[in-house]
Amino acid sequence: MRSVYVSLRNRARQIVSRCPQPDFYADCAAEVQRSRDIFESDLELRRLRGRLADELEDDFGHGLRHAVRVALDAGALMLVESEDSASSPAFVNRRVIVVQSAGLLHDIRRKHPEHSICGATVAGRLLADYSFSQEEVNDICIAIRCHEAFKESIPPESPAGILVSDCLYDADKFRWGPDNFSDTLWDMLRYANPEFAAFVSRYPAGMERLETIKDSFRTRTGRRYGPQFIEIGLSIGKELLEVIYRDYGHLL
Repeated sequence: MRSVYVSLRNRARQIVSRCPQPDFYADCAAEVQRSRDIFESDLELRRLRGRLADELEDDFGHGLRHAVRVALDAGALMLVESEDSASSPAFVNRRVIVVQSAGLLHDIRRKHPEHSICGATVAGRLLADYSFSQEEVNDICIAIRCHEAFKESIPPESPAGILVSDCLYDADKFRWGPDNFSDTLWDMLRYANPEFAAFVSRYPAGMERLETIKDSFRTRTGRRYGPQFIEIGLSIGKELLEVIYRDYGHLL
């Protein structure tokens, strides 16, 4: 990784540390904690996480650290979205495990050109070794196929499957906020290692793409809280660009 990116990553993390935490984590604190409790206590999830430790590569910005964050937030979204349903606590807990599994697996083939389609196929094969029903496996695989922004995909067939898909999508897009500038961007740069001038020239287009995510959230909770994640990310990105031109412009 070029030294300029190491330096910029440190500057970016300083900016991130000054930003407020998205309201989702305070307003939905009980659901966030319950999601973590389920994630850490369920034996199948622990087994799956251990299996993925060597499958997911953090050097591309979408490794196990990213997958765990998506899984935890997807579980919390499932809990919030299920509050007004007539479903039993046991059923809701099971759906949390289902969507957390989708979160762990959604980027299992991230480097593949069609990573959502390929990842869904790999996930389906892998989950044959676990205790999921065929319906649950189908919900997980379809959610993985549907988690990319602005791409046509096969919609889930049931309301329960739609909710799994939507919670996974929103939790994944939450990562386009502060996480993008504290971790993901730098992991991807470590992998690609582009010339600094090339990186800076593509930066504005990346910010425009980030802006487009604001209106794409799918769940009621995601539509309420997701845009703030993106706004925080945009503010970080704009400040970082000012730092680049002011303090690193001589490298261009």
